Amino acid sequence: MKLHIFKICTLVLLFGNLLTAQQSESNLSEISDFQRGLELYNKEQYLAAQKLFKEVQLKTSKHQLKSNAEFYEAQSMLKLNHPKAALVMEQFIRENPTSNKRNNAIYALGNYYFLQSDFKKARRYFASTDTYLLAREEKVAYNFQYGYTLFKTGSEDKAENFLKRVSKNKEYANQANYYLGFIAYENNDYKAAESYFEATDLDQVSKNTSYVQADMKFKKGNFQEAIDLASTYLEQANPRERSDLNKIIGESHFNLKQYNEAIPYLNEYKGERGKWNNTDYYQLGFAYFKQNDFEKAISEFNKILGGDNEIAQNAYYHLGKSYLELEKNNQALNAFKNAYEMDFNEKIKRESHLNYAKLSYQVGNPYTSVHEVLISFMEAYPEADEIEDLGELLIDAYISAKNYESAIQLLEGSTDYNDKVAYQKVTYLYAVELFKDDLLSDAKIYFDKSLSQRLEATYTAKATYWKAEVDYLKADYKEAIIGFKEFERMNASKNTNEFKHIDYNLGYSYFKNKNYAKAQVHFDRFSKQKSTKAMNYDAYVRLGDSYFGQGKYWPAMESYNEALAIGSPKSDYAFYQKAYSYGFVDRNNKKIKELTNFVNQFPKSQYLDNAYYELGNTYVAENQDQKGLQAYQNLITKLPNSRLLPRALSKQGLIHYNNNQYDKALSKLKLLVEDHPESEQATQAVNTVRLIYIDMDQPELYATWVNDLDFIEVEDADLDNTTFEAAENSFLNGNSDRAISGFKKYLNQFPKGIHSLKSNFYLAQLLYNADQKDESLPYYKNVYEASFNEFSEQSMNRLAQIYLGNDNYQEAIPVLEKLEQNAEFKQNIVFAKTNLMKAYYSTEDFNKTLDYADQVLVMSGVEERALNDARIFKARAAMATEDFSTARKAYQLVFENASGSRAAEALYYESFFQHKEGNYEDSNESIQLLTKDFSRYREFAFKSLVLWAKNFRALDDAFQANYILENVIKNASKYPEIVQEAEKELAELNNEQSKTNASLETEANDAEKVEGNKDTNDE
Repeated sequence: MKLHIFKICTLVLLFGNLLTAQQSESNLSEISDFQRGLELYNKEQYLAAQKLFKEVQLKTSKHQLKSNAEFYEAQSMLKLNHPKAALVMEQFIRENPTSNKRNNAIYALGNYYFLQSDFKKARRYFASTDTYLLAREEKVAYNFQYGYTLFKTGSEDKAENFLKRVSKNKEYANQANYYLGFIAYENNDYKAAESYFEATDLDQVSKNTSYVQADMKFKKGNFQEAIDLASTYLEQANPRERSDLNKIIGESHFNLKQYNEAIPYLNEYKGERGKWNNTDYYQLGFAYFKQNDFEKAISEFNKILGGDNEIAQNAYYHLGKSYLELEKNNQALNAFKNAYEMDFNEKIKRESHLNYAKLSYQVGNPYTSVHEVLISFMEAYPEADEIEDLGELLIDAYISAKNYESAIQLLEGSTDYNDKVAYQKVTYLYAVELFKDDLLSDAKIYFDKSLSQRLEATYTAKATYWKAEVDYLKADYKEAIIGFKEFERMNASKNTNEFKHIDYNLGYSYFKNKNYAKAQVHFDRFSKQKSTKAMNYDAYVRLGDSYFGQGKYWPAMESYNEALAIGSPKSDYAFYQKAYSYGFVDRNNKKIKELTNFVNQFPKSQYLDNAYYELGNTYVAENQDQKGLQAYQNLITKLPNSRLLPRALSKQGLIHYNNNQYDKALSKLKLLVEDHPESEQATQAVNTVRLIYIDMDQPELYATWVNDLDFIEVEDADLDNTTFEAAENSFLNGNSDRAISGFKKYLNQFPKGIHSLKSNFYLAQLLYNADQKDESLPYYKNVYEASFNEFSEQSMNRLAQIYLGNDNYQEAIPVLEKLEQNAEFKQNIVFAKTNLMKAYYSTEDFNKTLDYADQVLVMSGVEERALNDARIFKARAAMATEDFSTARKAYQLVFENASGSRAAEALYYESFFQHKEGNYEDSNESIQLLTKDFSRYREFAFKSLVLWAKNFRALDDAFQANYILENVIKNASKYPEIVQEAEKELAELNNEQSKTNASLETEANDAEKVEGNKDTNDE
C-alpha cells in the first residue's frame, strides 16, 4: 500500500516538473513571436507583423501581452490603410482603458485621420492626446499636425500657438511659417505676415504667396506695388486667384484715380462665389462715370440694391447725375431722392435734395406733391442761394400739378401784389375743375374768391362768365342774366372764347326766365353769327320758341324753317312746332297737312303722340270727327304708354257723347276710368258718364257702376277736392312744409282719392327737394306703379336716382328698363341707358354693360358727359372680359375727351397696353405724363408706379424698379391690393438680383475701400 502511494506521488512530481517546463517553453515562444512582430513592424513590414500580432493574441493568456499585441495589430493596420483599421484601434481604446498604449493609440488615430485629411476627426483625437506621454519627436510632429488641423477647422487663433512651437524646427518650419503668415494676413497684421512669408522657403512648401502679398500691398495703400506684384503673377494664377488679382489691380488703379486703366481689370473680376457686391458695382460704375460713359455707368450703378452706407449714397448721387447727362429726368429724380434721404455725406445730401426738388418741378413727383418737395428743401436750407428761385417755382408747381387747394392755402391772406394775382388765377382754375366735376355750389364759392381780387382783367371776365353759367345750371336764371350781362360789358371779355357764346347763353337765360322778348333779341343776334352747325340750328329753334312764347307765330314758323334748312338729327321738334303753329294763325288745313307729313316722316319721334293728339284736335275743330277719332285711335294703338292716352280716350268719349253715341261714349269713358283711375281725365269721365246715364234715364246704372269705383266716393267728392286744394295752394305759394303736411293729410284721408296721383307726385317732389330722398321713395313708387301718366316719366327718373344713390341696383334696373321703354324725352332715355350701363357694370353683367355703352355712343344729340360715361364703362367692361383691343380703343377715346380721374385711368391703361406689347419705353413715357399731370389721383398713380417698376425690370434697370416698388409699399397703404402686388414684384426682383449681387445677402462694411468718394467733394 505504501509502495503504491509512493509511486503515485513520484508520478505527480514528475508530471508537475514536466508541465512547468512545457509552460516556460510556451511563454518563451509567445514573447519571441511578439518580439519578431515588433522587428517586422519597425522594418515597416506591416502585413507580416499584423499576422504575428494576431497569432500572439490567439496563443497568449497574459493580458498585458495580449493588449500590446492588439495595439500593434491595429497600428499595423493603420499603416496599411486597412479599411477597418480605425475601427480596430477605436475598439482597442474602448476595451483597454488602463493600457499604457492607450495614449499612443489616441495619437495614432489622430495622425491617421490627419493623413486622411479628415481634420474634424483628427482634431478630436489630437485634443484627447496627452502630450506628456509622447516621445520628443512625436511632440514636435504633434504640434505641427494639431496646429495645422486647428487652422483647417477654423480655429486660427488656437492654431497659431501650436504652429509657433515648430516655427524654427528644421522639418516643419517652412510650412509652419507659411500658415502663420496666412493667419497674420487674415488678421490684417500685414507686418507679421510679411515676416513669416520671408522666413518661408516657398519652393519647399509648394506655395505661391503672390496674391496674398499683392493684397497686403493693396490693403496697406501701396497701390502701385500691389499692381506690379499682382501683374507679375496674373498669367500663372489659377482662375480663382486670377479673378482676385484682377480685382486688386483694378481697385488699385481706381484708388490712384486711373479710371480708364481700372475698367478692364474690374470687369474681369468674377466676384465672391460668382457674385459681386454693391461696392464692386459702384467702383466700375464710377470709373465709367469719370470717363463720361454714362450709359455704362448707369448699367452698373442701377445694380446697387439695398445699400445703406456712404458708398450707396455716393453711387445713387452719381447715378442721378448720369441720368441727367442722358436727359432721363424721371429716372434721375428717383436716384437723387434715394441719395438725399441718406445722411452719410452732407454735401451729397444737399446737392441731391436740390436736384430732387428741381426735377420734381420739371417732371412731376409720383411720391409726394411737388410743393412739399420744394418747401422741404427751403426749410432744410433756409440760407441757400437757390431759395429765391425755388420760391418762384412753388406757385407754378401748384398750378402744374393742379393742386389748387394747397396753393390757395398758401396764398390766402397774403398782401403781396404778385400773390394776389396768383390767388385770382388759382381760385379761378380750381373753380373750373370743380365745375367740370359737376360740383356747382363749390365751384361758385371759388369763382367768388377769384372775383374778390379783380387784378387781371381776363380772369375777372372768365370768372364772371362761368359763375353765371353755374347760376344757370342751378336754375337761378335771374342771377345768371346779371352775370352774363356783366361779362358782356367787360372790355376784356371781347378777347375770350366765352364771348362768342354770350348771346346764346343770355338767350337761354331769358328764355328759361320766360322773358321771351329779350330771349328773342339774343337768339336772333346769335343766329346771325358764324358758329357750329348744331348751335346755329339750336339758336333758330329757340328763336322760334321765343316768338312762339310771345304769340308771334309767323316769325316763329320762319325761324323753324331756318332751322330745318340747316338740318339736324333733332329736326323733328322744329318740324312739329312749325306744324303746330299753323293752328294759331287759322291755317288748320295747313296744320293738318304738316302734322300728317310729320307722323309719316318721324314715326319714332318723341313728339309723335303730340302730333296724333293735335291732329285729332284739329280734325274735330274742322268738324271732321271721324278723322279726329282715327287720329286719337292711332295714338292709343301705336303709343299705348303715352301720357296723352287718357286725354285721347276722353276726347273720343266726348265726341261720341256729343254725337249721342252713348254706348260708344260709355265704352271709351269707362275704359279710361278703369285703366287710368289716377288721371285728371278719370274724374271728368265719371261726371260725363253720370250725365250720359241721366240722358239715358238710367241713373240706377250709374249708381251701381260708380259704387264699384274705389278711387272716388260721390258723397266725399267735395271734401276730397277741398282737402287737395288746400295742400295744392300751399304748394303753389312755395310753402313747402305746409304743403308736405297737407298732402300727407290728404293721402291719409283719401289714399285712392280723386287727386291721389297728383298728391303722391307733389309730395314726393317736395320731400326729394328737401333732401329727404328715402322718405320720398314710397310716394314716387305709388306714381310709378300706377298706369302710365303725365308724372310717370319724372317719377321713374327720381325713383331710379334714389335706388342708384343707395347702390340698390337690383331695384334700380327694372325701373330704368321701364323708363327706357316708355320715356318721351330724349334726356330721360339717355339717363336710363347710361345708368343701366352703370348698374349692369356694378352687378358684373359686363356684356349688357357693353351693349348699353354702344347704344349710348350711337345716339344722336347726346351730351358729351354721357358719351364720356359710355366710353369709360365700355373700356372697363371690355377689360373685365379681357377684350383688350376694344378696351384700348375705348380708353383712347376717353383720354381724348375726358379730364381728371378718368383721364388718369385712361392714361394708366394706355401704359398697361404698351407694357403688354413690350413697348416699355413708350409705356414709361405714358406713366411719366400720368405722374406729372394726374398724380393727385392716387390709386392710378400708385398702379402706374408698379407698372413703371415692371418696365424698368424688363429694361434691366434694377435700381429704378427696386426703388419705385419700395416707395409704393411705403406710401400706398390705403390700397392693399396694390401694395401686395408691389411686394410680390419686389420679392421676385430681389430673388433675381441676389443671384449676381452678394450685397442683397449681406452688405459688406467696406466703405474705406472706395477712395472715389473723395471725388464728389472735389467737384
